[in-house]
Amino acid sequence: MAKQVVKVIGGGLAGSEAAWQLAERDFAVELFEMRPRRTTGAHVSDRLGELVCSNSLGSKLPDRASGLLQLEVKLLGSLLLDIAERCALPAGGALAVDREAFASQVTDAVHSHPNITVIREEVQVIPEGPTIIATGPLTAEALATDIAHLTGQQYLYFYDAIAPIVTAESIDMNIAFSANRYGRGAAEEGDYINCPMNREEYFRFVSALREAAAVELRDFEREDPHFFEGCLPIEQLAARGEETLAYGPMRPVGIRDPRTQKRPFAVVQLRRDNLAGSLYNIVGFQTNIRWGDQERILRLIPGLEQAEFVRMGQMHRNTFINSPTLLSPTMQFRTRPDLCFGGQITGVEGYVGNIATGLIAAINLSGHLRGSSPFVLPQDTMLGALCHYVTHAEPKHFQPMKANFGILPDLPEPIRNKRDRYMAYSQRAIESFKSYTSTLGEPHLRYKLEQI
Repeated sequence: MAKQVVKVIGGGLAGSEAAWQLAERDFAVELFEMRPRRTTGAHVSDRLGELVCSNSLGSKLPDRASGLLQLEVKLLGSLLLDIAERCALPAGGALAVDREAFASQVTDAVHSHPNITVIREEVQVIPEGPTIIATGPLTAEALATDIAHLTGQQYLYFYDAIAPIVTAESIDMNIAFSANRYGRGAAEEGDYINCPMNREEYFRFVSALREAAAVELRDFEREDPHFFEGCLPIEQLAARGEETLAYGPMRPVGIRDPRTQKRPFAVVQLRRDNLAGSLYNIVGFQTNIRWGDQERILRLIPGLEQAEFVRMGQMHRNTFINSPTLLSPTMQFRTRPDLCFGGQITGVEGYVGNIATGLIAAINLSGHLRGSSPFVLPQDTMLGALCHYVTHAEPKHFQPMKANFGILPDLPEPIRNKRDRYMAYSQRAIESFKSYTSTLGEPHLRYKLEQI
């Protein structure tokens, strides 16, 4: 008997995860990816699962929201999270990956699955039949127009900026030093390179940022240029106040300059970007400054005076649907249950959130086609809360959301200490996750619950 065909549109994080999950459930998957026939302006290769912005999937610590989400997604048997752990780089308490190795392994895994056919062409019209749309923040115009016709609504959008990358050998380690905030991580000397600034150096840098010329937005982008708060360009942060950066991505807490044994006024951190340790990205330094000005200003950072930049920062438009009016927490389109959405186009932010919603879309589309009950995790789990938020937020002011403890229901009793409170959230989430998944007929979990 022929396998039922399911179409997945988009070969990014959500689409690759969804395709693999459906294939593992014995569907014949057609995965459509328009690259390399048509590129996006942000991608640099035709590989599946390419990481465009940072190379970090966030903290993996159990008392962090991203760490809790990683654990839940791992327990659901995520292919991409498994690959991320195999491609991990030293990054303190964070899960950072060699982005080239990661994309290569995702591509190989998807292409080699006997139930997946990868089709390199652009989809311009939403297909009939079972479909998952995971085209991400750079959905091509033709398909975006067709989705708009289906939804009867205009898209929302925000701008996402990419951080610069420098070669390790060009960083002056007589000034910069290796250290993790608060000494976290296994590496004795630290997984991050830190460029310290004194007060004078910091304010000179901020002044240059505020005077820099930015890349011109296109006409249709100028009409309503609003930014996602979790990924603001550094020049936007600097425009908000002279000390905003010092309390944001350049905060010096938990860092001591070994030359002075004192905390610097501000610090710029760089995180390893590949396994070889030859490339480092500037953490939190997304920017849309013109490249000439950008290079000049970044060389004001102590230790980067002679930096060799292999990629300058840039910014691109991100597109997402108004999910609260369109989707259920199963990631199914409310008026067409055989159509699901996954990833950043739903308004979920963060790499792991994108992977997770692709996985949820695949589980629920599979269940719908086979008559199973919907898979909706409880709201006190991180993934359940994230799916509930993007499908139940106030539509008029809907903004993208990443995993955070603020979207979870309150604890029965308030806990003043933040770390203890976050750990309590995590413990409750895992217990709730166990309770929910243990009642399911379909074996969703890769790991035994006793191993949690």
